Amino acid sequence: MLFEFIATIAAAFGMAGLALIITHLSKLAGKRAPKWLIPLFAAIGMFAFQINQEYNWYPQQVAKLPDGVTVVKTAESTEWFRPWSYIKPHILRFIAADSGNAVAQVDDPDIYLVNLYLFERRRSVQQIPQVIDCAAPARADYIIPEKGNTLDVREYVEQTTAWRELATDDLLYINVCTNKG
Repeated sequence: MLFEFIATIAAAFGMAGLALIITHLSKLAGKRAPKWLIPLFAAIGMFAFQINQEYNWYPQQVAKLPDGVTVVKTAESTEWFRPWSYIKPHILRFIAADSGNAVAQVDDPDIYLVNLYLFERRRSVQQIPQVIDCAAPARADYIIPEKGNTLDVREYVEQTTAWRELATDDLLYINVCTNKG
């Protein structure tokens, strides 16, 4: 975030420098440029850089994902203080599943343990282990056992009541269940 701030300031100075050149050229032409031209160009530089960063964040993050990790859900966003987002909504959050490394359980080949990664702009990535029941189809959060606790995935599946329905056209189901069979 510090580097983005520095780059924003650099974009402002770059555009202000361009306005300064225009101001000097207008003096040579015998006309005088308005005094507000330099701050206007600086503001345009900052806004243009920030808008560019907002729209390029998602493709940059997806390009960095390792093999086997696929995007299963995106959240487009529009805000009143970003009026350009009403023209073209931008993606500020998405969920990726590590379906390439999903582990099928020995006792039940329809149960998979998979890691979901929650990405959000300007926040750290969160990892959430999920148990996917391909037969139901349903999913549940998997709480990793603490030291001394011997509750494995099979026992957890039998005890949990926090199952959430999973549609068969959901990308999580498709990436974990149909690509394994």
